[in-house]
Amino acid sequence: MSHTVLQTMSTNMFHLPVPVLEKIIRPVLVYLCLIVFLRLFGKRELAQLNPFDLVVLLSLSNTVQNAIIGDDNSVTGGILGAFSLLAINWILMRILYSAPKINEALEGRSTTLVQRGRIDEEALKKETLTMEELYSVLNKNGFTDPAEVEICVLEPNGTFYVRGLHPSIEEVHSSNLMKAIEELSAEVRSLRAEIAAKN
Repeated sequence: MSHTVLQTMSTNMFHLPVPVLEKIIRPVLVYLCLIVFLRLFGKRELAQLNPFDLVVLLSLSNTVQNAIIGDDNSVTGGILGAFSLLAINWILMRILYSAPKINEALEGRSTTLVQRGRIDEEALKKETLTMEELYSVLNKNGFTDPAEVEICVLEPNGTFYVRGLHPSIEEVHSSNLMKAIEELSAEVRSLRAEIAAKN
């Protein structure tokens, strides 16, 4: 491989066609805008409750790709862009860790959807969740009826926390099994004591 070819490859791979400062600022701006947009449009986008939410999230990366990299396909540009994204994320996490109030303002608060078996329809409306989507969430957590649910909360990160009013079927079976084992153990001890007494 000639020296000229190596030089051309090196130039294509590592030459930055845009200023370094621009390469750093672009991903930082896009990152901050995405954080704000996801906060404004609610938690359901993160929850991915239906195919539309998933399509939006998958499309976001392609939509903002050119805004992040510009007209640059160099390795150096990619490394700088990746470093900028990781750095702004690390800095923001540090700030939010030391300032819980700012964290709450950015992330928002959790929303209680079901409490002691009663559905909060206003909360559903606020989070643009349908009854079908709520039932789907409950079913995934092992409940068929909201009346079985102590509390169902949509967290700021898009996850659901669901706790039942009564022990689950598995818990009941487990409890019954433990009682049966204890009773059996007591009978075995009693039989051993009787055998020992006869001998």
